Amino acid sequence: MTFRIRLRGARCLTGPGATIPAGHKVGLVGRNGTGKTTLFRLIRGELTLDGGTISLPQRARIGGVAQEVPANEVSLLNTVLAADTERAALMAEAETATDPGRIAEVQTRLADIDAWSAEARAASILKGLGFDHAEQQMPCSDFSGGWRMRVALAGVLFAQPDLLLLDEPTNYLDLEGALWLESYLAKYPHTVIIISHDRGLLNRAVGAILHLEERKLTFYQGPYDQFARQRAEQRAVQAAMARKQQARKDHMQSFVDRFRAKASKAKQAQARLKMIEKMDMIAAPEEIARRVFSFPQPEELSPPIIAIENGTTGYGETEILRKLDLRIDHDDRIALLGKNGQGKSTLSKLLSDRLPLMSGKMTRSNKLRIGYFAQHQVDELFIDETPLQHLQSARPGVLPPKLRAQLAGFGLGADQAETEVGRLSGGQKARLSLLLATLDAPHLLILDEPTNHLDIESREALVEALTAYSGAVILVSHDMHLLNMVADRLWLVSDGSVKPFEDDLEAYRKVLLSVDKPARTPKAEKAEKAKSEKPKRAPRDHILALRAEVRKCEERVEKITSMHEILSKKLADPLIYEAGRASELEQWNRKFAEVEKGMARAEKLWMAALEKLEAAEA
Repeated sequence: MTFRIRLRGARCLTGPGATIPAGHKVGLVGRNGTGKTTLFRLIRGELTLDGGTISLPQRARIGGVAQEVPANEVSLLNTVLAADTERAALMAEAETATDPGRIAEVQTRLADIDAWSAEARAASILKGLGFDHAEQQMPCSDFSGGWRMRVALAGVLFAQPDLLLLDEPTNYLDLEGALWLESYLAKYPHTVIIISHDRGLLNRAVGAILHLEERKLTFYQGPYDQFARQRAEQRAVQAAMARKQQARKDHMQSFVDRFRAKASKAKQAQARLKMIEKMDMIAAPEEIARRVFSFPQPEELSPPIIAIENGTTGYGETEILRKLDLRIDHDDRIALLGKNGQGKSTLSKLLSDRLPLMSGKMTRSNKLRIGYFAQHQVDELFIDETPLQHLQSARPGVLPPKLRAQLAGFGLGADQAETEVGRLSGGQKARLSLLLATLDAPHLLILDEPTNHLDIESREALVEALTAYSGAVILVSHDMHLLNMVADRLWLVSDGSVKPFEDDLEAYRKVLLSVDKPARTPKAEKAEKAKSEKPKRAPRDHILALRAEVRKCEERVEKITSMHEILSKKLADPLIYEAGRASELEQWNRKFAEVEKGMARAEKLWMAALEKLEAAEA
């Protein structure tokens, strides 16, 4: 059984289309605006095809999350149970049926679809998406739109359609919910197509990628990272072939231009001219637009920039976090872990001076500047003002050319600078909010779900910008790839406290996905035992010096890697292998060998520095 998309001649798609084997989990990827959501609407029948076909298995059920569930008085659990319409109808009929034959049919069918375990399955899905037992009994009207979107997702997962279509499902989930969804989808018994920019999801939950580019669908086996490698290789081959063909064309054109007017060579010139006209030129791949973030760099402050001793914070008289003993230095990269509602946002507000300390002591550097980005700020932009007007309000007196340059540094070009915010895409709004949060070159940047609405290229650009940023970073995100690439410290917010998580993100992921297991890993237990033995701790200044050495080694590796890439491109150029250039080729090969040796030495020094730092911090 297969699922086929063949849309040759349709307005949104051309080409032969794609065939997806039944039961496959597929990630649908492509740059913003290529038509991914339009394709979903075509599959669901919400738009009419003007060419091509979409072939589904006979009587296939299609499901997806179109909107949040209504804010009514029905409990979350009953809302999810009602999503399986066949079960709901049979259960209602079982209450009223009087014909013995029909009663037997209904009961047999209820047994076939495992109706009696439905409540337990629905409760399990709701729990995975962040609702405890008490919340599952509460009415939908008690929850905000974002939480009701989770209920809608729980409903479609419970109904188990034959083809499940999910459009950016992790945008309204926290890290715990996103990791649970990854695990659930990997075991889902039917076909799934997911539009997502989350590399972790696309690497762990799917086994194939459906790429939409220039109105053409291409099916790739394997997760996202494998697709990205294949795609890069294809583009490199296509570019090389295009260059080679263009060089041949230029050579023939040069002959035509030289000898067209010469009688003895005229026929040969005409023959080459005809060859040029008949050439089917290979199109060079389009250059991918560079997505950038240019964070201004702050001056360095003496550590710590923030220190809290025995602190307590909360709202009004209600204490949320207690016994806080925390320290943040100017080069820290900290990810906040913990389930929704445990206090991650509360801690972010405390650190950003948006919430007071109820008791205890907090010290800050006198010149400390803090940048704060939260997802709700994107929705608080003035929709009838342009990005340029937003900057002019924040920086009165600064000349427009300088403000335009700052917008360009965040990927908002001349056109977007003069476009009303209400007409910008979600990603463009997020870029503007990030720019406003970093205008003052903050020493501490607090980011709460910064990747929502950003495509994969923009997320990679954000990783690069945060890596180059010299200030401290506090991250709350469901994007495991971002956390893995940026964070070097993990804080677990749970049970009213904030403690270092002594293991890595993969261990945390396993803890979350394990059932009825304590949230302690062998490494955490080992660290706790070592702590009780009170080992001698490395001086803080020594640790800071080691961190600086690691950064220097990393920068050295990056420089040599850049040089290695330049030489690799040079040696991949077919022209250098032409006759008469042997000495030049030998020279480039010698340089390449030297760089490779240098890279090996630099990586060895880098690893040694990292080991010293890890030993000192342990």
